[in-house]
Amino acid sequence: GPDGATHQSLEDIALTRVLPNLTVIEPCDVIEARKATLSSAEIYGPVYIRLVREKTAIVTAEDSPFTIGKANVLRNGKDVTVIACGPEVAEALLAAEEAEKEGIKVGVVNLHTIKPLDEETIVKVAKETGAIVTTEIHQVACGMGSAVAEILSRTYPVPIEMIGVKDRFGESGQPYELLEKFGLTSTSILNAIKRVLKRKT
Repeated sequence: GPDGATHQSLEDIALTRVLPNLTVIEPCDVIEARKATLSSAEIYGPVYIRLVREKTAIVTAEDSPFTIGKANVLRNGKDVTVIACGPEVAEALLAAEEAEKEGIKVGVVNLHTIKPLDEETIVKVAKETGAIVTTEIHQVACGMGSAVAEILSRTYPVPIEMIGVKDRFGESGQPYELLEKFGLTSTSILNAIKRVLKRKT
């Protein structure tokens, strides 16, 4: 945001997901943030909840399911699945809608719990579509995408494209301007969808 790199956490998933017994959650909107907070109080052990300051699109409802450690499939697809966390879930849904216009059926998964990961759902959607795109507002290295890739590399390897910040520090600017500059918008996700489809066998 406007406060610059010192107020942006682009490396925190890497730092927190390696700490033993720490649960890591990144809600996709204010409704899910509320559920994450209440659910965190009900489990034993420390919890790290990753939030953004800016207002984000509402993509869940009060009656949407939320269970720590269980990903939510928001949209089914047959060509590729986008796995997203935080505000990128809304961008992933927009990209899926645009892809639909081009005849590409895209599934979208809200991976709100980054640790522990929902391995069952990740493997399931990989088998269903045979291609994965991950997107997050975090460094590509050691982020959510890396965690997903680790699982798939030993269980069900498929082509994967990872969207995130590529070894750069954050900058000052308005939120959406920065998403565009760092390649984190629905347009970038759509391009990644097309790239990964070319790699499917």
